[in-house]
Amino acid sequence: MTMQDTASASAAAGAKTFPGSDSRRYNYFEPKGRKATHYEDVTVDVQPDPERYLLQNWIISFGDGTPTYSKDWTALKCADWHGFRAPDQEWERTHYQRQSTIVGMIQNVVENARRAGAPQRFDKAWVTLLQNHVGAFKHAEYGLGTALMRAQRYGYTQMVNNAILTNASYKLRFAQDLTLYLAEVGSDIGGFDLDAGKAHWLDDPIWQPCREAVEHIRAATDFLEQYFAVNLVFEPLVGELFRSGFVMQVAAAQNDFSTPSVISAAEADYERNLANGVELFALLLRDPVHGEANRDMLQSWFAHHGGLAMKAALQLQPLWSLPRVKAASFAEAFERARNRVAAIGREVGIDADLPALPPVEAVQAATPNAAPVAAPAAAAVAGAAAE
Repeated sequence: MTMQDTASASAAAGAKTFPGSDSRRYNYFEPKGRKATHYEDVTVDVQPDPERYLLQNWIISFGDGTPTYSKDWTALKCADWHGFRAPDQEWERTHYQRQSTIVGMIQNVVENARRAGAPQRFDKAWVTLLQNHVGAFKHAEYGLGTALMRAQRYGYTQMVNNAILTNASYKLRFAQDLTLYLAEVGSDIGGFDLDAGKAHWLDDPIWQPCREAVEHIRAATDFLEQYFAVNLVFEPLVGELFRSGFVMQVAAAQNDFSTPSVISAAEADYERNLANGVELFALLLRDPVHGEANRDMLQSWFAHHGGLAMKAALQLQPLWSLPRVKAASFAEAFERARNRVAAIGREVGIDADLPALPPVEAVQAATPNAAPVAAPAAAAVAGAAAE
């Protein structure tokens, strides 16, 4: 493009008619509601698009000619990527405010528990579980956070990127929350091994399918596949299963009232991330041009990541038998997780039904002192999920 062409294109951009051109309250975009929100004011079209107002085309490109942002970075297609608005309406200031509030809350929990001498009253078996398995789970959170941190760069609009970026930030913060919290607990309880969680994450058979599922998410090359796999598959089937289906259900019976408060922050994070994810993928499946092709793609992603997450969830069953006081059953927690995944799928518009526990395993899982699920049986159920 010559300098004269650039000048002409710039003039054309300045003369373009915008949604608010005829209004005394000028606005260059079409708000989702009757009036633009603060979130929309600071987010919409912050990331340029040659199809809208960047008529000069991309100012810079990669060496191979790939533009600054490309629609080809995902297999999903959309007639209007700018139609997405995150339900949580989160942008930089509100995100930092919320993160700061959560960190302050957790610090208060730790300080209050220490003043009351709470960690010394934790059941001994529960302390070991915190050390080994909550310590292992923080690595899953960190892995998902780093996957999303990479994924957020590839969104075609600022609204998509913001939703994925805040998701990554929440995951990385929670991994840090667990690391710092366990360090605080360890300082109050003698003999607490802060490196045990990593060892279990790397070598314990209970965690290897979970690790495999996380690594498959990190290895995915489509950024929306990563976002989908995290929020619509792994989180409801594995993340919530462990956090609320196990830790938050069982902790109080072990004289631990502080750990659920720390875990609850991640559950609140996920509700926001899930709402954003459902909104985005439902929009893509409603697309009048690409909706059906997008549905087929999401269904294939679910088959792949759903099978891995199913296997990971089933392999966690032995954890429910480790606490001295049995306050929850794996069968009930898993059934809630399975129904949760199916409900999310219906909301988006895909078939996300997963097989129930086989009868023998359901009986074992409901029995406090049951033997762990055999790996071949777990793999068989996971295989059925992928078919």
